[in-house]
Amino acid sequence: MYSYVFDGSFEGLLCAVFNWFERKPGLVKLQTAAAFQPDAFTPCLHIVNEREKADRVWKGLQAHLSKSSIRKFYCTYLSELDEGYTSLFEFACYLFTAGAEIEKNYGNPHVLALSQIAKKVEREKHRMEAFIRFQQNADGVYYCGIDPDFNVLPLIVKHFKDRYADQQWIIYDIKRDYGLFYDLEKVEEIQIDFKQQPGMKGISNPVLAEKESLYAVLWKDYFKSTNIQARKNTKLHVQHVPKRYWKYLTEKQADQD
Repeated sequence: MYSYVFDGSFEGLLCAVFNWFERKPGLVKLQTAAAFQPDAFTPCLHIVNEREKADRVWKGLQAHLSKSSIRKFYCTYLSELDEGYTSLFEFACYLFTAGAEIEKNYGNPHVLALSQIAKKVEREKHRMEAFIRFQQNADGVYYCGIDPDFNVLPLIVKHFKDRYADQQWIIYDIKRDYGLFYDLEKVEEIQIDFKQQPGMKGISNPVLAEKESLYAVLWKDYFKSTNIQARKNTKLHVQHVPKRYWKYLTEKQADQD
């Protein structure tokens, strides 16, 4: 057994695959630097990120896999799961070793794992697209803080850029401390110092535009007026809108109080 330690980046993961083929160490345990615990009996290699090596592996994956499988590969990486990183590494090594189409060989545990993990990430992506609610701040920028289970910001950027092309907005991942800012022309990755920007801390935005609170009240009233109590099915509703997403929904804030 050999330990490969990488920094958790996509480039680092691809470089780990390159190093495996370059060194042929046999059985390898891939770990992130954050999760790594030194073992006196297990030799260790700290992966150095090199763009050229990463690009070679990525181009090789694209040459061997369909677009849907490439997306599964990337979605699995965005899961940030340790078992996901392991399966990505083993999947890539298996693909380049077998030299054949293996992407639908679900008898292989790592091929199956990619499919299962990617499905969870895609589900989280769709829920973020459905449940995110913006609030306009005093500067006229629409803001929403989120804390998804997986790192789905790279997957939802196109949806919100296309849907809200006429307004400036920020979607900020509180858990991972980075966000996306759309300035009416392009989307940029940003980080916010909440000590300097207290008005945008957390999921909701306390420094709102003057009419934002009124809009929230009107929406809650509309929601209540269209709700038919006699047909209320809480169990079914929670299946479609899990409670952990209610914090994003204006109409649900009263239910959480």
